[in-house]
Amino acid sequence: MSRYVLAIDQGTTSSRAIVFDKDYTPVATGQREFTQHYPASGWVEHDPEEIWDTTIATCKEALAKASATIADIAAIGITNQRETVVIWNRETGKPIHNAIVWQDRRTSDLCMALKERGLENLFTEKTGLLLDPYFSGTKISWLLDNIEGARSDAEAGKLAFGTIDSFLLWRLTGGKVHATDATNASRTLVYDIHKGEWSDELLKILDIPISLLPEVRDSSADFGVLDPSLLGGSVKITGIAGDQQSATIGQACFTPGMMKSTYGTGCFAVLNTGDTPVASQNRLLTTIAYQLDGKPTYALEGSIFIAGAAVQWLRDGLGIIKEAAQSGELAAKADPEQSVIMVPAFVGIGAPYWDSKCRGAIFGITRATGPKEFAKAALESVCFQTRDLLTAIQADFETEHETVLRVDGGMVASDWTMQRLADILGVPVDRPKSAETTALGAAYLAGLYVGFYPSPDEFAKSWRRDRQFSPQMPEAERDVAYALWQDAVHRTLTNRK
Repeated sequence: MSRYVLAIDQGTTSSRAIVFDKDYTPVATGQREFTQHYPASGWVEHDPEEIWDTTIATCKEALAKASATIADIAAIGITNQRETVVIWNRETGKPIHNAIVWQDRRTSDLCMALKERGLENLFTEKTGLLLDPYFSGTKISWLLDNIEGARSDAEAGKLAFGTIDSFLLWRLTGGKVHATDATNASRTLVYDIHKGEWSDELLKILDIPISLLPEVRDSSADFGVLDPSLLGGSVKITGIAGDQQSATIGQACFTPGMMKSTYGTGCFAVLNTGDTPVASQNRLLTTIAYQLDGKPTYALEGSIFIAGAAVQWLRDGLGIIKEAAQSGELAAKADPEQSVIMVPAFVGIGAPYWDSKCRGAIFGITRATGPKEFAKAALESVCFQTRDLLTAIQADFETEHETVLRVDGGMVASDWTMQRLADILGVPVDRPKSAETTALGAAYLAGLYVGFYPSPDEFAKSWRRDRQFSPQMPEAERDVAYALWQDAVHRTLTNRK
């Protein structure tokens, strides 16, 4: 009898593998950071081979820590950084270039040119997305146009495109399976989320051969069998979901109106809207939350590009902290009389502004401003951006129930940050007992398919709260602080009216 499920959690700054038991408890974890490449201003790349190497290394590490072999694993699930693009040669399996990361802004001009042709509404109607460099489609076009021989090889059927899940799946199955799931497909800018198929019309506009693209399957499905040479045996791969959708599943947000927000490198708030896609009037994204038994469940999503990355900047850029955990301790000691506002638009700003060319700024600095105030401003910037998203989501989707935000990700370990978040939002914030919600979502999808885990309704009963943070800040104080934030953002935008 298999005792565990193995979840691969391939993120923006590290690869992880986690072994989960029958009770959804993480038994062992392997983690490896990998290199971030910045070849030009606003450009971000990863080495796919390094991603692959760290993925296999962490799987071996997690299994060893759990005193398990692949024979103890019922199934493997994959969750991944979304929108990041890899194109590889089908014969050799070698990437033609570094992966272009979701944060990358190199296709800003292409997106602007498409907007000027009046095409954004067409893309939005079909995909639920906006014309922004964030998404995969324009990155694919850039690679085909800028890597020597890529376009001719693509048209000859020699190349394969994938988001990170597809690339890992190809390697894990020994090149036998080229597939993705509906959640990752829904982030490519070329997938019709209403018809559930690649859009010939959008592919033609972006000049992308359909032969490049993977087959789209359910999030819980048969994705092939692990090559036994990799981890010492074979096991089915039966779950795939993009990281934010996987966290939505891990947080058991299966009911329309339920909402989660994940605080990693970026921040992503996802609201389940059920079997009906809701067209946002506030520049949010309409996306697929998960797809089971051929039926998609839709969501509204707000995307913040810089969340935990602002804390990394405090550590690596300014050198005012040595560990991320120190940021909350430092912020708690900040001068309450100073109103320092940081707009962390290091790579542009996401929802609901969508300005890829604006850059970060800090306002309200005085001679007395120091590391404590910078730490507070960095953490508060995440809270203010979340309020931007919550305001937009509530305008798009009315619910009779009180909004309670379920949170996860590295930043939620800070009590100060979570209390500030509740104060700025004016709604309760629930932190779950399980800190591994993203990986748990992938594990659950994999285990569901092979019968290791029960139905979504039963799974939802297992969710447990660690702590609820209730708003304590007076409403007037909250509104003044938010007004300062809105003014600061307006000053940084290049597309302001």
